[in-house]
Amino acid sequence: MTADSTSSRPLAGRRAAVTGSTSGIGLAIAEALARAGADVAINGFGDHGPALEAVSAHGARAIFAGADLADGKAAQAFVHDVQAGLGGLDILVNNAGIQHVAAIDEFPEDRWDAIIAINLNSNFHTIKAALPSMKATGWGRIINIASAHGLVASPFKSAYVAAKHGVVGMTKSVALELAETGITANAICPGYVETPLVKGQIADQARVNDMSEEDVVRNIILAAQPSRRFVQPAHVGELVLFLCSEAGGSVTGSALSIDGGWTAR
Repeated sequence: MTADSTSSRPLAGRRAAVTGSTSGIGLAIAEALARAGADVAINGFGDHGPALEAVSAHGARAIFAGADLADGKAAQAFVHDVQAGLGGLDILVNNAGIQHVAAIDEFPEDRWDAIIAINLNSNFHTIKAALPSMKATGWGRIINIASAHGLVASPFKSAYVAAKHGVVGMTKSVALELAETGITANAICPGYVETPLVKGQIADQARVNDMSEEDVVRNIILAAQPSRRFVQPAHVGELVLFLCSEAGGSVTGSALSIDGGWTAR
């Protein structure tokens, strides 16, 4: 099937998969793709029912494909399950990720391995599995959700920073390999995004530091973000839609910042 670029649902007929999409950024991306007409496979841990309902509400077909993305074979099987469930895969969004904060000499080895496996290695495995069918159709969009930490570093986040820098570099290599195929590959690098997880961190920081939540947001959470405003999940979703559009067809190998000016310093 081909997308109908003249309708209000420009991705009608496309099939998309979004990892780590039962909440937060991933869910916003999945909903944006569904609103644009794509059929969408979501993925993640915990209760996926509400997310599946939210995506289905936009009139597109939605399925859930569970997988432990820390396991390479499971990550590749995830793609094959999506292709079987949706009848193909045109758009792959790698969003799944985890975090751990510690000094490097105190960083638990198992946490390092898990962060690299989920935040970086899973992208390799899903891309590898998705490419044969994309090449066969001559169209595809690979979008890796990296981070501002894919471009700059912060202390105590060595594994996350290493993984996200790796995502950006891998994305550039993939884009060059695919430059003549009709398949694009890009990384999106958000700053702090207003998600349920971050909201919980704000409340915890306010309690620990005896500060108001407003002061925590401005002086701790968003200290590195010059706009002093959170990126909204829906804004990341809209950027994904642009990259999936015909207008985004010449954007490839890019690391696109959406970070309130963080990496402009």
